[in-house]
Amino acid sequence: MMRQVIELMQPRHTLIGEGSIREIPRYLRRLNENMKVLVVTDMGLVKIGTVKKVTDELDRAGVRWSLYDGVEPNPTVAIVNEAMDRYRREGCGCIIAIGGGSPIDVAKAVSILAENGGKIQDYHGVNKSRRPGAPIVAVNTTAGTGSEVTCAYVITDEKENVKMVMMDPNCLAYLAIDDPTLMVGMPPALTAATGMDALTHAVECYVCREATPYTDGLALEAIRLVGTALRRAVKDGGDMGARTDMCWAEYLAGLAFSNAGLGLGHSIAHQLGAQYHTPHGEACAQILPRVMEYNAPACLQRMGDIARALGADIQGLTEEEAARLAADSVRDLCDDIGIRPLHACGFSMDDIGLLARHAMEDTCISSNPVVPTEEEIGRILAKAYCEGLVVEAIRQHTGKETP
Repeated sequence: MMRQVIELMQPRHTLIGEGSIREIPRYLRRLNENMKVLVVTDMGLVKIGTVKKVTDELDRAGVRWSLYDGVEPNPTVAIVNEAMDRYRREGCGCIIAIGGGSPIDVAKAVSILAENGGKIQDYHGVNKSRRPGAPIVAVNTTAGTGSEVTCAYVITDEKENVKMVMMDPNCLAYLAIDDPTLMVGMPPALTAATGMDALTHAVECYVCREATPYTDGLALEAIRLVGTALRRAVKDGGDMGARTDMCWAEYLAGLAFSNAGLGLGHSIAHQLGAQYHTPHGEACAQILPRVMEYNAPACLQRMGDIARALGADIQGLTEEEAARLAADSVRDLCDDIGIRPLHACGFSMDDIGLLARHAMEDTCISSNPVVPTEEEIGRILAKAYCEGLVVEAIRQHTGKETP
């Protein structure tokens, strides 16, 4: 029987560690010493000085650059067109994205358009471009999304009111950078949410249908790093050891899920974000333990592996007990870092049917180890909601404060 051929995708170059942004000019010179670059980011990162840390390195090296800082969350076709116009008008040959998922998504869209032409709507779907895009330097500023690693990007068509998901190896970054010095100023709540996004990537791809030995190793190490570093990073944003470990966790988890897939947790979290504008990592955290319990019968041994990677002692436990401990370990982590419960984000039980129906249509659900029904998704949501009420009551009773 012929074995399946697996294609592994990753950025051409990666730099992880303190001060790695200083190396950007060296990699740009490998492309073209006289090339002008378009810096794509958002106004918030300009205001807090994060962008200047990167552009100062460009100035010191004599690299010419132009700034586009109009990126907003859930970037639209109009934003992509504005950035593309700036790219062409300034005669750029490369894009430096600074930020989380949104700036990197816009950079990927500009990259594809720069070398393939047309409009971004033409590339909605899988492998729609013919040629590699313009080079991208993806400077990640949040330890969670994995956008600097993946070949996926999402652009909202505001006229059709639809989110276009593009999967295209031609937009993979030329250089991905995870510099923990850029993450020191992240507030605790954002650190917690993005860290839980990384953990959800790792947990879901470890148990998903398309997991491989390559993604298994990446995912388990990412889980271990989150288990040892996220609490410390939330407690002390200046803990460079914790920040660096979370950079590694985020990157490894990004590589894992981009080469395997995700699952039901993301399918539900996407709907919570769309309906209530819940931050994505927070939505993942709110639903992940319940999804783990739902999936457990199909992957008991792997759930035990997850519990062990999170630091739990599973010696002497049955597979079922170890699986429950994995979900409880995630709950404990969420509680320790102050993840808000589901009801605190505007969730309404009246929306369960709508959320479940849309979750069934989400692309991530196809990789889940169990094929759910709408009714089962509804029960997962209801249980997560009720559990959140209990957790909140306990917090209030004990006087435990959110970090």
